[in-house]
Amino acid sequence: MIEIENIQKSFGTLKVLDGVSMTVNKREVLSVIGGSGSGKSTMLMCINGLEPIQNGRVLVDGTDVHAPGTDLNRLRQKIGIVFQQWNAFPHLSVLENVTLALRKVLKKRRDEAEEIAVKQLTHVGLGDKLTVYPSRLSGGQQQRMAIARALAMSPDYMLFDKVTSALDPQLVGEVLDTMRMLSHEGMTMIVVTHEIPFAREVSDRVAFFRNGKIHEIGPPEQVIGSPQMPETAAFLKSVL
Repeated sequence: MIEIENIQKSFGTLKVLDGVSMTVNKREVLSVIGGSGSGKSTMLMCINGLEPIQNGRVLVDGTDVHAPGTDLNRLRQKIGIVFQQWNAFPHLSVLENVTLALRKVLKKRRDEAEEIAVKQLTHVGLGDKLTVYPSRLSGGQQQRMAIARALAMSPDYMLFDKVTSALDPQLVGEVLDTMRMLSHEGMTMIVVTHEIPFAREVSDRVAFFRNGKIHEIGPPEQVIGSPQMPETAAFLKSVL
């Protein structure tokens, strides 16, 4: 499981996370909603060790992410992360983009890496795009390639950071369908999203962030359907 214990994170004098605590169990889907600047994306970066914290702990299967001596490269193989921007290498084909980390980080042979990459690209509906360059893909296809690239490392957890925010509305559905498929397959996921109907449908729990704190957390039928806090209700009214 992922355990977050009272983490504090500041950028200079700006406090971005202020005592955030929660646990995400295996096979659970947690959606994180809230306004811009509320700390949602920063929390994902702290879970993955991409941002240091000032206080608190983040434990992934009992390993303290921010402890001195933690092998972050090894730990990150457990935690796939997909960002708003897909960050593909433009000079490499779709297949080469997905095999790169398998060959360079996991030291897989080319044939092994390609077998894994083809499986995951087919899994997300891109089995016919192996030799295509990223510039020839739609935004939704590029984001699905990024998901396949993360899945190829066989992670136990997947973190999604507003992965549909940069997409045209007509492309959002294909990416959400891929994430929906992963949730049905039992992947443990933390999803930072503005797609409230999607969060309501797929989540086991929803957390509403405000001013660097978890303001409300619970089942989607409570947090989205019948929020207990007026700030949660006001946020939902503004986005729905």
